[in-house]
Amino acid sequence: MEGKRKFAWSSFSYTTRVTLAFALIAAMTALVAIGVVSFVWEQHFQTYTTDNMRNTAHLTAQRIATIYKRTGDLWNPETTKPAAQVVEMTTGVGVKVIDAGGGTPFDSSIVINEEADGIQRSFEPTDASQIAMANIEVDNVVVGSVRIWVYGSDTLMRQPDQEFRDNSYQAMGIAALVAIGLASCIGFLFARNLVAPINRMTTTARAIKEGDLSARTELHGEDEIARLGETFDAMADSVEKDRMLERRLTTDVAHELRTPLMAIQATVEAMVDGVYEADEERLVTVNSEVQRLSRLVDALLRLSRLENRANPMKEEVVNVGELIEGIVVTHEMFVADSGLTLNYEAQPDVYVMGDPDMIRQATANLISNAVRYTPEGGSIDVRVRKGDIMASIAVQDTGIGLSREEAKMVFSRFWRADAGRTRESGGLGVGLAVVKEIVDRHGGWVQVEGEKGKGACFTIHIPLYDEERARTREKAQAKEAAKQARAAKQGKAKAHNSGKIG
Repeated sequence: MEGKRKFAWSSFSYTTRVTLAFALIAAMTALVAIGVVSFVWEQHFQTYTTDNMRNTAHLTAQRIATIYKRTGDLWNPETTKPAAQVVEMTTGVGVKVIDAGGGTPFDSSIVINEEADGIQRSFEPTDASQIAMANIEVDNVVVGSVRIWVYGSDTLMRQPDQEFRDNSYQAMGIAALVAIGLASCIGFLFARNLVAPINRMTTTARAIKEGDLSARTELHGEDEIARLGETFDAMADSVEKDRMLERRLTTDVAHELRTPLMAIQATVEAMVDGVYEADEERLVTVNSEVQRLSRLVDALLRLSRLENRANPMKEEVVNVGELIEGIVVTHEMFVADSGLTLNYEAQPDVYVMGDPDMIRQATANLISNAVRYTPEGGSIDVRVRKGDIMASIAVQDTGIGLSREEAKMVFSRFWRADAGRTRESGGLGVGLAVVKEIVDRHGGWVQVEGEKGKGACFTIHIPLYDEERARTREKAQAKEAAKQARAAKQGKAKAHNSGKIG
C-alpha cells in the first residue's frame, strides 16, 4: 500500500546487515549441528539404551541360571533374587521371570485388585518390541526366561536416559543462543571497524562537495580500504590543484585579454575624439593587439579540441628527421632575433606513424617555450634519435631551468612557474599542455629533465613505425570497410524490395 514504508534488506545500514548476517550464519550452523546430533542420538542413543537393557536381561538370566542350578532346579525367592535386585537398583523398570511351564516365579508389575476379588494384574507391555528378553539356560536347556521393560517408554529408554537426552538438547539450545549472541557482537564490531573508514571518506567527500577542498581522509595502511582512502586523498589533491589552476586561469585570461583590449579601446577612443589621427601607425598598434587576442583564443581553442578529440588524427608514415628539419629552418630567424643559437642534429631513417601537422605543432611549441625561458646569448639544441621501439625528439635549452616539483606540474593546463616572467612573455601555459595531448594521442609520452639555473630538456617519445604492424592494421581497416560496404548494400537492397512490395 502507498504511504507505508517497505522494509527491505537494502533499507538497513551496512553495520546492521553485517551483524544480522553473522547472526544468521551462527543460527544456521547451530541448527545444522542440533539436527545432526538429534539424528545421531535418535539412531544410536536409542540403540545404546536398548542394548543396555538387553545386556541387563542376559546378565540377570545368567545369574538366575547359576542359582537355579545350585538350589536343585527349584523356583523360589532365592532363585529369582537377581531379578528383584534389578528392580531395586534400576528405577522405572519392570522385570518378569517365566519358567519353562509358563508359570511366573517373579513379576514386579503384578498388582492385586482387591475390588475385583483379589484378581492379579500384570503391567507387562503387550508389544514384544518394548521388552528385552533373555532365556535362562542350565546345561544348554532352557528352563525359563527373563523379561525387562521400561515403564512409559516404547524404546526401553529409562527416565535418567530421557532426562540426559532432554538436558543435552537444552544445553545445545543454550549454546546456540550464546553462539548467535557472540557472532552478532563480532559482526557488529567487524562491521563498525569496516564502516568507520568508509564513513570518514563519505564525510570528506561531503566536505569537498560543500567547498572545503582541503578535507582529507588521512587513511593509511596496507589493506584495500586504506589504499582506497589514499587514492581518494590523491584524487582530492588533484582536484584542489586543478581548482587552483582554474582560478589562476581566470586571473591570467582576464589579465591577458584585458591588456590588449584596453590598448585597443584607448587607441580607438583617442582616434574617435580626435586626439590621435587614424594614421597607419595607430592602425598598426590596434592590429597587433587584435592579433595578440587572436593568438590567445586560438591557443585555448586548440587545446580544447585536442582534449575533446574534436579533430581526427591523420595516420601517415612520417620521416621525423626531415619533418623536424623543416621546423628548425622556419624557426631559425625567430631564434636569432631573440639573441639565441639554434643547433639541429638528427639520425637518418627515423620513421613513425602519426599526424605530421600535430608532431610539427608539438615540436614548435617546445622550441617556442625554450626561446621564452632562455636569456639572450643562450643556445637551443634540437635532436632526433632512434631507439629500439621509440623515436625521440629532444629540445634542450640553457635557460632558467626548473625544479623537480615544477617538472611534475609543467604539463598542467595554464600552469606557470613564474607569473611575472610568463605574463611579460605573453604565455598562458597552454603550449606544453598541447604538447602532452598530442603525444598522448600518438601513444607516446613526454619526458622533462632540468635543474634550476642550468636549463631544461623536453623529450617527445613516439613509437617507431612497424611495417608489419601497419600492414596488419591496414588489412583490419580494409576488412572493416568491406564489411560496412556489404551492410550498406544489403540495407539498400532491403529498402528497394520494400518499395516494390509497397
